[in-house]
Amino acid sequence: MKNLKLYTAIAYGLVWIMGLVFWLSGSEYPSPLSNTLASICMLFPLAATVVCQASARQPLLRGIGISWKVNRWWFIGWLTIPAAVLLTLLFNYWIDGNHFTTHSQALQLLCDNLHLSPTAAVAVTLLSGMLAGATINALFAFGEESGWRGYMLTLFRGRPFLAAAVATGLIWGLWHAPFILMGHNYPQHPNLIGVLAMMLLCIPLSAIFQYFRLKSGSVIVPAIMHGTFNALAGMTTLLMDDHNDLLVGSTGLAGFLALLVVAALLFLYDRYITRDRLFSSRIDL
Repeated sequence: MKNLKLYTAIAYGLVWIMGLVFWLSGSEYPSPLSNTLASICMLFPLAATVVCQASARQPLLRGIGISWKVNRWWFIGWLTIPAAVLLTLLFNYWIDGNHFTTHSQALQLLCDNLHLSPTAAVAVTLLSGMLAGATINALFAFGEESGWRGYMLTLFRGRPFLAAAVATGLIWGLWHAPFILMGHNYPQHPNLIGVLAMMLLCIPLSAIFQYFRLKSGSVIVPAIMHGTFNALAGMTTLLMDDHNDLLVGSTGLAGFLALLVVAALLFLYDRYITRDRLFSSRIDL
């Protein structure tokens, strides 16, 4: 696992340097600077991939799953994310129904800005998020997915699917630590609890992205899914007022449970309908 150590060291080193730059700037979070730095950080796994392949004298970006052969799994993967968002909304209500309201400040502000009814505003937000997720967001998400579900997955070749998903999820989640500590994703918990919550969230998310990477045969698909997840994350708290970020929303307990349900459904489909049994097989790329 020498290459895994090198890849992780580069990806982590770069993101911590960027975190230091933000800290030294004295800027507040969120801000235009923090958003810019966070976007740049998404390219670091790609940079780590290029360095690792170059050091091993491998053709750059070859063998990591870049394929433009579109198949049905591209669309299924893309649509899986809004389905997970709707599940998250249901879990929001179940977990913290007292703060669940169709008259939330966030929704009212959105309606005022768009000059639309609540239903129309939510629909526009959903569709625009899906469009952004499959285009501009996917470009930046490819910077991450080329590493996590691309190069890094090749390092788990021959290892059990679930072992690879859990290991990748934990490494990927911890990679976010510098910005979590600034308040990203968990503004109420910019501490170790927020970092641990992110690591936990990334385990089912990793399994889902990994499954679609293998089924589609392309790392572009998890990039689209990742970009769409980022674009729609804000929707999951549109109907909440005074919420706890560890409990509700796409990165809270509600999001974690929604992703577990999606992963479980994929497992059942994989085992009893297609019988590919990727979840119980070893990584074969």
